[in-house]
Amino acid sequence: MPKIADIERTPNPNAMKFVLREPLTQGVVRSYEGAQQAAGDPLATALFQIPHVTNIFYVDRWLTVTQDGIANWDELLKQLAIPIREASASETQALAPGVSATVPQAGMSVEDTLRLAQINLLLDDKVRPALLADGGGIEVLSLEGNRLAIRYHGACGTCPSSTMVTLNAIENLLHTVEPELEVVAV
Repeated sequence: MPKIADIERTPNPNAMKFVLREPLTQGVVRSYEGAQQAAGDPLATALFQIPHVTNIFYVDRWLTVTQDGIANWDELLKQLAIPIREASASETQALAPGVSATVPQAGMSVEDTLRLAQINLLLDDKVRPALLADGGGIEVLSLEGNRLAIRYHGACGTCPSSTMVTLNAIENLLHTVEPELEVVAV
């Protein structure tokens, strides 16, 4: 049973980040945008049964819950704490693999595979830690020519700054290694 060490606000006013004393996963990202996606994940299923919960994102010792903007956080946090405290790390670690940082693409050339690896190293070093600190994450969906498609997770998924400020910063950072790269959030 994970103990909650802290609850932190995120830049997204509709998301809160729970910092846990013990890991729920060992580096595997879990991200759900609704109860149907969470089928088979006992923790996420329990959290989605609480009214107003719209998104669940967790990895290791961090769990972010996003609400619809209607609920009162003080009341909602009390309700969320119960299933989080009751969660079993062994159950969440035994689930099928979660979201990967990179989705392998069939038929990708060796050159593009190397480009994607370099992009992910930069994202791992400079971007993902900052997003995780804010209760979110990023997944690379595809690299097609000079177009990189990404998806935000957790607090970043519905945060107004993700679609403008963060996306711009990510694109500017990636331009240091790929000057022609266009980054789009889907």
